[in-house]
Amino acid sequence: MDQSSLQRLREVALLFLKLGTTSFGGPAAHTAMMHLEIVERRKWLNDQEFLDLIGATNLIPGPNSTEMAIHIGFLQAGWPGLIAAGFCFVAPATLIVLALAWTYMRFGSAPQAQWLLYGIKPVVIAIIGQAIWNLGKKAAKNLLLAVSGLLILVLYFFFHINEIGLLFAGGLMIMVLANIRTMNGWGLKTLLLPPLIEFNSLPISALAAIPYNLPLLFLTFLKIGAILYGSGYVLIAFLRADFVTRLGWLTDRQLIDAIAVGQITPGPLFTSATFIGYILGGVPGALLATFGIFLPSFVFVAISNPLIPKMRSPVWVGSFLDGINIASLSLMTVVTFQLGVSSLIDLPTIIIALVSLGLLLRYKINPTWLVAGGALAGSLIALFR
Repeated sequence: MDQSSLQRLREVALLFLKLGTTSFGGPAAHTAMMHLEIVERRKWLNDQEFLDLIGATNLIPGPNSTEMAIHIGFLQAGWPGLIAAGFCFVAPATLIVLALAWTYMRFGSAPQAQWLLYGIKPVVIAIIGQAIWNLGKKAAKNLLLAVSGLLILVLYFFFHINEIGLLFAGGLMIMVLANIRTMNGWGLKTLLLPPLIEFNSLPISALAAIPYNLPLLFLTFLKIGAILYGSGYVLIAFLRADFVTRLGWLTDRQLIDAIAVGQITPGPLFTSATFIGYILGGVPGALLATFGIFLPSFVFVAISNPLIPKMRSPVWVGSFLDGINIASLSLMTVVTFQLGVSSLIDLPTIIIALVSLGLLLRYKINPTWLVAGGALAGSLIALFR
């Protein structure tokens, strides 16, 4: 590698190490910070090229902001840049979450920690609720999508149909119905029934008796990283379905604690996997969980990056993505309700959640400050009880 290539690689690594350490606020904030650094300050890309990368990340599963980092690293410094950008963006949050998980396991049952989490959990529910509201206005952009989302919500909530089957069936259904006039005789039954039959053939609690083991932990996170579309908050639906309902390795309380930790740290929310991995299997579990959930993003970016010029929103691809997004939102809504039941346990927690939601919707306050406020509220409530 010549001196020029080494210099570009160094610049990529240092930039994404900085962004991974300071990028609070979720994928939208991450993307805005990347635009500022990549387009406006460094001029590595122009606006259209940056938008093309956003579109490309929306067409593949995984955490969008992490995939943006990987794409940019690849464009700027080739294969070494692809690895360096993704690693440097994820590593700071992973280390912070690992430290918080260690603290949680040793002091999480202490009264002070319980009151902090008492105030933080309602804020997390409010943050997810705001994300559902904002994403819902964009995802349900016509009657077909709105009805599809409602149908998937009912199927998941009342009939417990497998979330992966619903995700892809939703995408296929919208793709077919939105383009039915150009299908040349293709049938809905042929396209939609196989995924529903295949995924619904496995009862939602079929894996509950399987004891904890590291290979299954890794494979479960690998699966989640390989199929998860939509907002990072959709991750919650998959985590709950696998680790709470099917495997029984986590409780709802531990899951919402993991999401809370992911919310208050910089970088992608997917580092909640690090927290869960540590709870279940210590440092080896944390590292395997993190590696499993992020590995597909590197693979998908490596495959898709050369195809970006050809991804100018074909009608079928766009319709499929619309269906995936509305299905993801429905799953997210159901799981948020289920977690809300275990987090909003009395009048103070309900008030904290409602005030947080109001502040988010009205003033768009940075979620990190709200989480800090929730922790303070929990501590103050403890003083008067």
